[in-house]
Amino acid sequence: MRLSASLALVAALSLPLPAFAGESVVTLDGGVAGTLNLPDGATSAPAVLMLHGFGSSRDEVGGLYAREAAALAKEGIASLRIDFRGFGKSDGDTGATTIDGQLEDAKVAAAFLAKQKGVDPKRLGILGFSLGGGVATLAAAGEGAPFKSLVTWSSVGDFAKDLKGSIGAKAVATAETEGVVGLDLGWRTIVLKKGFFDSLDAHKIDTAIAAYPGAYLAIAGSKDFSAAYPEGFAKLAKGSPKEVWIVPEGDHIFGTLGDDQTMADSVVARTSAWFKSTL
Repeated sequence: MRLSASLALVAALSLPLPAFAGESVVTLDGGVAGTLNLPDGATSAPAVLMLHGFGSSRDEVGGLYAREAAALAKEGIASLRIDFRGFGKSDGDTGATTIDGQLEDAKVAAAFLAKQKGVDPKRLGILGFSLGGGVATLAAAGEGAPFKSLVTWSSVGDFAKDLKGSIGAKAVATAETEGVVGLDLGWRTIVLKKGFFDSLDAHKIDTAIAAYPGAYLAIAGSKDFSAAYPEGFAKLAKGSPKEVWIVPEGDHIFGTLGDDQTMADSVVARTSAWFKSTL
């Protein structure tokens, strides 16, 4: 069964990039692979954890997360971007994927990041793209969560509605009746089990954002499904500052695969500026 819509495009074009100066490839507990960026001379730097979208990997489509890491480093902000287990270079298989599992990976990564020499554990931010935006919101709202600032790009707003809608009713029904379903992402096939779909129903992003106490920036393209959520979520959010940016004519990936990188560059720049001002 072939996965349609923009989530598949992200997955197909998110191949890992080699680490650049100031970056190192790391392996966290549970076999979670990541890229750590520590700015030169960092002694007590703020830091940002980045969570990728469905079927994607840590550099994200068009290298958006690698570009964001570089922009953050210029502002003296450290970062860690990870592959969820079963994706990219991390251990595991996609069949074991659940929202709960990805949330656990985020917690492991946050603990790792907070312990790095040169990082101030009291100034952590989190960035999530697409499905990762929903997971980032859950992570930020969790009891004892260390995050002061949350940014989402093209985030899902309802796990069950958005993911099941993208994957398709036929595939969801197959998983329900047979316990497993194969999906063709266009560049690879993955297997998802019934547990993944069950986990979509178990978590509510609107409830999480209402419990999150920190700074909040939601970015979405005006032409993307995700644009339906930020205004409502911003009203629910209790923290300050909070801001919504609906990018005019923006798609799910902010035009990052086109010749004109103006939109993608503006998202990267606005995000790094936000974290600089809120961490």
